[in-house]
Amino acid sequence: MKALPLVGLVLALAVSLAAAPGESSWRMKADYVEACSCHLFCPCYFNKHAEHPMCEFNMAVTVREGHSGNVDLANAKYWLTGDLGDKWGTEKKAKWVTVSFDPKTTQAQRDALAPIILKTYGLEWAELKVQEAPIEIRQSGDIVEAKLADGKQAYLKLQREPGVDGKGVVLKNVKYFDAMQNDGFQMYRSIEHRADVAGHQFSYADRSAFLISIVSQDTNAK
Repeated sequence: MKALPLVGLVLALAVSLAAAPGESSWRMKADYVEACSCHLFCPCYFNKHAEHPMCEFNMAVTVREGHSGNVDLANAKYWLTGDLGDKWGTEKKAKWVTVSFDPKTTQAQRDALAPIILKTYGLEWAELKVQEAPIEIRQSGDIVEAKLADGKQAYLKLQREPGVDGKGVVLKNVKYFDAMQNDGFQMYRSIEHRADVAGHQFSYADRSAFLISIVSQDTNAK
C-alpha cells in the first residue's frame, strides 16, 4: 500500500482554516462502521474517559453526499485506524491515527476530506499518517463486514445487538465528537476487530461497535 505525505493533509487543513467567514465551503453526510477496544457501549461518550488507558479503533467510512467548494464528495471512502488514548475527552489530545483513502477516492476528494476529517474530531494527534488502501464494506442481515487492504491491514466483523423486539438497539440524542448531527448509534458487537497498520497492531472480539450516519459541516457556513 502506498504511504502518502502528511504535507498534503496539513496544507489542506491550512487552506480550509483560511476560508473566509460566511463562505459555504463544505458539508458532508457520511456512513460509519465503527468498533473500538472498550466493552459495549463506549464509556467515553458519557465519562470522557475510555474503559482502559487506550481506545483502539477502526472506522470504515463512506460519504453518502457532500461537497467542498466545487468538489463532489459523494461515494468517497476512507478508513481511520488509531488510538484515542484516555485524554481526548478532557484534553482534546489523542495518541495516533492512520487515515487510509480508497484508491477510487480522487486526489481532489482526498484534499477536500483531509480538513473535514480533522475538524470532525477536533483532536490533536501525537502521530498522524496517511496512506492508500482498498476499502470494502458489506452488510448482510445483522452482520456487517469491512476490510482494509483485503483484511490484511484491518478487518471488522460486527453483529447487531437484537434488542427486546429483535429489531436492534439505537441510542439517540448523544453527540458524536464535533459532528453537527447524527441519526443515532445503531448498536453492534464485534465478532472480530483487528488492525496491523503503520507499525501498530491490535485485535479484539466481543467489544463495542456501532453504525452511525453523521453530518459534518463548516461552522462558518451560512
